[in-house]
This record gives sequence, C-alpha cells and structure tokens, in this order.
Amino acid sequence: MRTRRTLLAAVALTALGALTACGTGDPATEIKPDGKPGRGVNLGPDQNRIRTGKADAVAAKVPEAVRARGTLVIGVSAGGQPPLNFYATDDKTLIGVETDLATLVADTLGLKPDFQAVSWENLFVGLDSGKFDAVFSNVTVTEERKDKYDFATYRRDDLAFEAKKGSGWTVKGPADVAGKKIAVGSGTNQEKILVDWSEENEKAGRPGVEIAYFQNPTDYYLALQSGRIDAYLGPNPSVAHHVAAAGQTEVAGTFSGAGAGLQGKIAATTKKGSGLVEAYAAALDHVIANGSYAKVLERWGLSSEAVTKSEINPPGLPRTTN
Repeated sequence: MRTRRTLLAAVALTALGALTACGTGDPATEIKPDGKPGRGVNLGPDQNRIRTGKADAVAAKVPEAVRARGTLVIGVSAGGQPPLNFYATDDKTLIGVETDLATLVADTLGLKPDFQAVSWENLFVGLDSGKFDAVFSNVTVTEERKDKYDFATYRRDDLAFEAKKGSGWTVKGPADVAGKKIAVGSGTNQEKILVDWSEENEKAGRPGVEIAYFQNPTDYYLALQSGRIDAYLGPNPSVAHHVAAAGQTEVAGTFSGAGAGLQGKIAATTKKGSGLVEAYAAALDHVIANGSYAKVLERWGLSSEAVTKSEINPPGLPRTTN
C-alpha cells in the first residue's frame, strides 16, 4: 500500500482524469500526460537522470571548505508538486525538474548532491543557519530576499490560475478575481500578488479576494472540483502539468511571478556572502552551453521556461510596501 506522500504525487498527476501509459506500461511508474507519442514521465526511483561531467574551471570557483567536503547540501521543499520536486513511487526518492537541474550543477562542480527535504519556510531557515549550501525549490528572486540571499537564475518564473474546465473564466488582471475565492500557498509570491490584487480591487470599489489556504495539492484540487473555490493560483509548471494530466481543469490566465512590468526568474538560492553564487551561475551557464540543461527542461515539459544565461541577483519582485 502506498503512503500518503506517494499518493499525493500520484493524485497530482492522475486525479480526476485518464492518462495514456507507455514505456513500461505501468501508469504508477510512467505516465504520458499529454497523450502524445513517445516515452512518458518516469515516476519510479530509478530515474536515469541526465548527467554531465565536472568542469574544472567552474569547480575551482567553489570555496575550499565545500570542495574538501565533497558534497553540495541542497534544500528542497518536501511534498512538492510535479514536475518540480516530488517523491517517486518508492515514497523516498526526490525527483523532478528542480532535483535534475541541481544534480547537473553538482556534477559540473565535481560534488555529490545531498538533497534535504524540508517545509517551505525551513528552506530559508536552513540557508540562514548554514545547513544548506543551496536551495533549488522554485524560489523567485525578490528585492527583499536579495538582502539576505544571493541568486543565480535558471528558469523563467510564471504563475497560472487553474479553474474548473468549462468555467469560461479568463483572468487578465485584478478586476477578474474580484469577489472570487482563490487558493494559494502560504508565504509564496503568488500569495503576495493575490493580496496586492485584492487591495487594488477594494481601493477601486470592487470586492476583494477571499484567499483560501490548503496543506496539500490534493486538498485544493478536490476543493476546485467541488466548487468550494473558484481557482488555484500556483506555479505555471505545476498547473500546466496537472491540467494536462487530469483533463478536468483549465488554465484561466498566466502572469509573471514578479508582478506587472517585470519577468520573474527562478534561481538557485544561497546565503549572501557564502561565496557560492558565482560557481552556481558558471555551472548553469556551462550546462546551458553543453545542452544538458535543455534536455532536462524538455524531459519535464518546461522548455518554454528556459533562460539563455544565468543572471546573478537580477531585478526581482518589488519590495512590500507597508
């Protein structure tokens, strides 16, 4: 019997809809969410990840203490959503695009990746305490976070509204969510954007947004299907993947994770002054150049979020105004 974590990943991929199995023929370990010909997404612990070799000139940028240790300790969010970070069918192996990209960076630096799964808020606690060398967990660059952390970008950051299929609802801006009940993850940038939109609506004399919080993806998917919420606002990769897999929801609108006027960026995150950010950026540029980066994004259906170069501490989501 699979445990709750394994079921969480399975439901996120297969809930409420049929999938086309291929390859092994076992939908529990390999799925094809879009119905196209070819191999599906491997959900088993034997990932056969795309790997790359050490680049000596890049590895030399790593501080001596980390090189001597031989491992790169990487924080990821536990119980994450496909295709970002989530558990394989053995309920213990972390898989997804974030773990694959972090593995490529570690390979380039000549280090063994040591993944540590914690709750979202504890990712930053781990960085603050020096427990983690990096976080690869769909972290958006923000101006406030740049006060404490250094960033090396590796994906575009886009958000999406997921609504029940056939809703006929399109979200283009704040007015379209006035009076709606929408679920978001607590402490995320999408929460901040939704709060800002709600305040903008109220200032304009429109109803605000009723924001709902759920512990697990399964909870808000069930709430969406039962009509208890109007939409979920989350990372575009997770939303697009679930829409394709389940077949009973749709994308109602997509937006930059950094808000209006700025394209958000997802980045490898490290404690400010750790001496690691330049190594991360150089490693990412290396795997972009040798093609392994593109293969990982293609594997998880995220080629549209590719960047051509890793940026160190670019402009981020604006500061919160009180």
